Amino acid sequence: MDGVSPHHTYHVESSALVNASLERHRKKKKEDENDPKHAEVDSPPRLSCEDFTVEFGKEQIETLIETWGVRSCWRHSLDFLYVTELEHCGVFHYRARFSAPTARQPISQTASVFFGVEVSKFAPRATPLEVHFVVESNRLVNTSGKHRFRETWLTDVIDSKKRLGAEADL
Repeated sequence: MDGVSPHHTYHVESSALVNASLERHRKKKKEDENDPKHAEVDSPPRLSCEDFTVEFGKEQIETLIETWGVRSCWRHSLDFLYVTELEHCGVFHYRARFSAPTARQPISQTASVFFGVEVSKFAPRATPLEVHFVVESNRLVNTSGKHRFRETWLTDVIDSKKRLGAEADL
């Protein structure tokens, strides 16, 4: 399937990020083909984003998470997963695992948020990076700067896991 990760150990949420990137590229390419002023012949040469590193991507995501305004009880860890090379960009995949440990339950359930950082192979270096995210068990691909993160998304995932765990114990 086009754009799906060969890494079967990762969640489908991460693959949704790649598919969204492909769809945006196809849509833009179609618009450019239909608009003669955007023809590739007239486009100036562009530089690739050579300065991007996995660590830089982590820093960008950490900065994004800080803007979400989640309560201080939430802890998270951020891991790089893998990179998917597409025709027009590389999508760097990350996963943040959130939990809200308490004194009564120091090891609690986690909720994951999957990130895709698009690094264009053709855009100028100064072009801002596209950062998209998907909350575990959801299919909606959110874009930083366009969608506001809601803390309730994390609690909903954890509550669902607790309900499933309680049902499994019956």
